[in-house]
Parts: sequence; C-alpha cells; structure tokens
Amino acid sequence: MSPVRRKRLALAALSLVALGASAALVLSAFEKNLVFFFTPTQIISGEAPADQRLRVGGLVQVGSIKRHADGLTVSFVVTDTVQHVPVLYTGLLPDLFKEGKGVVAQGRLGPDKVFKADEVLAKHDENYMPPEASAALKQAANGKAPAEGKNP
Repeated sequence: MSPVRRKRLALAALSLVALGASAALVLSAFEKNLVFFFTPTQIISGEAPADQRLRVGGLVQVGSIKRHADGLTVSFVVTDTVQHVPVLYTGLLPDLFKEGKGVVAQGRLGPDKVFKADEVLAKHDENYMPPEASAALKQAANGKAPAEGKNP
C-alpha cells in the first residue's frame, strides 16, 4: 500500500471516529435535556420516574396554596380532578398563577411523593392550556386513565 493511500485511509478512519464522537455527544446532551409530562394520576400510580426531571400539569386545587414564612416558598396541590400531587416551589410565581387555573410545574419527584418544582408555568390567557394538561383533564373527566407520559 502506498503512503498516499495510507494517509487517505487514516484520514477517513479519523473522520469516522470524530463523526461518531460528535453524534454521541449530541445524543447525550439531548437525553439530559429531555423532560416528559405526567399527570397527577400517572404520578400517583407510579408511572413517573423518581430519579429524573419531569413535568406535572393540571389545575391548582382550590384552597391549596400556602405561602411559607420566607416569602418565596409556596406549596400547592396540582390535580387532574382524579388524583392530586403536592408541589413545593421556591421562587417567584407567574402573575396568572391562581387557584382553579391550569399550571405546569417542572422539577423532580421526591421519595415522599412531593414534587419539588424549580419552574412553574401558568396559562397566559383564558383559552390556553398546555395540550398535554388539557387532554389529561378531559380524559379524567370522562373517567378514562390518561395516556402514558410523553411529549417533551
């Protein structure tokens, strides 16, 4: 084999290795940022992983908002009208966050089944609710089990 051919073969092999490493890094970053949506019914039934970031959505249960003494920590309950999940959040809540309104919280589920949120999103007008939360509430109202957690 000639030296020129060896250089081309080595360059091609090096390019393939670099391409493979790049693809592995991109997929790894994508997996770390993937966040699945779950309803309170799915969380209570144990479908939600306890060791991974996730979203829980539904309605803020009326009478469940409690502000703690530090002024920033708030606890409330998210419900899909069938089950409910307690949520603990430290930070500023959106202006539209109210009892009986739609909400999506992002964070981790603790071993005590309390959802520790690091982000809370409230609907931004009277007609909007995240599609996942809206579908889950409709299914819960019809007495059906919500579809499995999906849609990052």
